[in-house]
Amino acid sequence: NWKLAGEISRHLAGEPEPIEPWLAEEYRDLTRLAQMKIAEVTDLELGDAIDAIPVDRASWASLNLESFRYLVEPLAEKMNASGAGGPLEGMMVPLGPAILGAQMGIMTGFLSHRILGQFDIGLPRAEAGDLYLVVPNVEAFAAENHLDARQVRLWVALHEVTHQAEFARPWVRPEFVGLIARYLDGLELDPAFLTEKLQSFTDPDQMESLLSDPAGLAGLITTPEQRPILEAIQAFMALIEGYADYLMDRAAVKMLPDLAQMRDAMERRRAEPSQGEQIINRMLGLDLKLEQYRLGADFCTEVARRWGEDAVDQLWTGPEALPSLDELHDPVAWAARVLLPDL
Repeated sequence: NWKLAGEISRHLAGEPEPIEPWLAEEYRDLTRLAQMKIAEVTDLELGDAIDAIPVDRASWASLNLESFRYLVEPLAEKMNASGAGGPLEGMMVPLGPAILGAQMGIMTGFLSHRILGQFDIGLPRAEAGDLYLVVPNVEAFAAENHLDARQVRLWVALHEVTHQAEFARPWVRPEFVGLIARYLDGLELDPAFLTEKLQSFTDPDQMESLLSDPAGLAGLITTPEQRPILEAIQAFMALIEGYADYLMDRAAVKMLPDLAQMRDAMERRRAEPSQGEQIINRMLGLDLKLEQYRLGADFCTEVARRWGEDAVDQLWTGPEALPSLDELHDPVAWAARVLLPDL
């Protein structure tokens, strides 16, 4: 029920917030600078150079409501085909779409108050699109952490451009979305939990409590068979974020005097997921811990130290070069599988 999703998302995102023209232009200029600097330190192609689009929270929520549909559409099919019997089966047809619509609306609405840029939560859009920077959130992050605002703007631009380069590889986005689809396909519904939540939709008082609980609409069970796929997704996300951190350090070290302080502030932020991120984590079980972000960056740094920066570029040659979760802990094992056969 995308209409319900939109209503909830708009309510949670709040009223539009005008962005000063000079500030919007600065974000665009800094993104162009970030594209130049990232291009200097990686062989990844940035794809078509695109200007960043500075937006407010309401605009980001509206523009991105359906951009993560690959997270929810397989669940809709699963609910429709549940055949669980009893009250669940009778209520699923009329109320299942409302559950998922509310879930997406809540997730997008909450994320709009936290997300800094399009790739901030580590999950790509279903397809390539514009590069949105959420100006009120970036400015608030700088102010709350007593950081130089212009440096933070450039840091966020570098982060977004790096992810743009990663997902410009033709195979990366389809591989990631495909892993998500395989994982969701094997999840099982929890009939008892969903029956309780479906019944809550008929009670306005309980409905209000659902909207205030980030995990209120979860109801999926990860089977043992899905564990390897989940680990592959977690390893992929850790590498995407870790490589971005590794690359940004190389590109930004001479431009951002406060880089260390920004890193500390970002680690504190990652250690405390927002309500929107909690919804994703609890709904799908994709919880990415702070240690895994560090693990991805440490892996890239160690590969570069042992075998050179060209070896790091091998990560993006194809899906077969991606490290497993175990290999992120053991770069030598990854190198033995990926690098040594070519030496």
